[in-house]
Amino acid sequence: MLKKVLTAALFVICAFLGFFAFKNLPYASEHSWFSYLGFLVGLGVAALAIFIEKVFRKVPLPVIIGGAVGLFLGLGVARLLSLVFEQLNSGLFSAFLYGLLSVFFGYLGLVLGGKKFQEIKMPDSVSNAVSFVSKKFQRECPKVVDTSAIIDGRLADLCETGWIDGPLIIPSFVLAELQHIADSTDPQKRARGRRGLDTLQHIQDSGTVEVRILEIDYPKIKEIDHKLVELCREIGAKLITTDYNLNKIARLKGVPVLNVNELAMALKPIVTPGETLKITLVKEGKEKHQGVGYLDDGTMVVVENARHLIGKEVEIIVTSLLQTPSGRIIFGRLKESQAKKAVA
Repeated sequence: MLKKVLTAALFVICAFLGFFAFKNLPYASEHSWFSYLGFLVGLGVAALAIFIEKVFRKVPLPVIIGGAVGLFLGLGVARLLSLVFEQLNSGLFSAFLYGLLSVFFGYLGLVLGGKKFQEIKMPDSVSNAVSFVSKKFQRECPKVVDTSAIIDGRLADLCETGWIDGPLIIPSFVLAELQHIADSTDPQKRARGRRGLDTLQHIQDSGTVEVRILEIDYPKIKEIDHKLVELCREIGAKLITTDYNLNKIARLKGVPVLNVNELAMALKPIVTPGETLKITLVKEGKEKHQGVGYLDDGTMVVVENARHLIGKEVEIIVTSLLQTPSGRIIFGRLKESQAKKAVA
């Protein structure tokens, strides 16, 4: 909100300054449109300032310092050379020459200064000071949390282990959705909503990660998923979710996503073909004679020709792995000794 107020103030001030500056030009009284031209020039200057701010926001501080020093040195050299030529000629030619030299040397100073400043070996005290200032003013990386990630519950554990840093942004419309789910007449939905509120309260009370409740809404946008994507794009945040469809939509629109399910899948133990496993078969598979079991982390294991061994612990050899959007599936066959034992 403060950012919008400052931006609006910048445009208003620049527009009025441009209006009155052009109004007091020598020939402004002869041309009534001069004042309005100044108004437009002021708006243009404000827009240019916003553009420069967005560009330099991602530039490292040493590059900005080097570029500024190089720019001033280049403009100084341009001014000295223009003084020499002013003795030979004057008027429009001198003004044009000074502008040309300023652009030439200013550009060289800005570009070369930004690149070469980083190569200077400064004393440790100065280097540490620059590093401190860079970190001090480095933009924080906020993360917007959607309803599914809050209800999931694993986010609290991730925050406590240090995998997730803050601040965590909870939009008011997400809180409203959580409250609506917690007030549902459906017992299962009500339990999920209350678990989500408890998880959020636990994260806030633990103090390991800063939690910010953001009072914001987008009345013109009906879908909460689209509101979340718009918010992330507006404040430059990452999105934390477990929703598969929201994950896809956000990434298509250029929003970085931290998917809790993908993290869990990446941390699962990896098995390789030929490895031996012991599992308990708990149900039938989709295909004929298949038996299905699960590892401790929930990974599904499909065993060929093992339907008759459901309810028993078997020893298998891994034959292949399949990665799907919903998780990893391991395929295997009974170990020869296990198969002979089953036949006997």
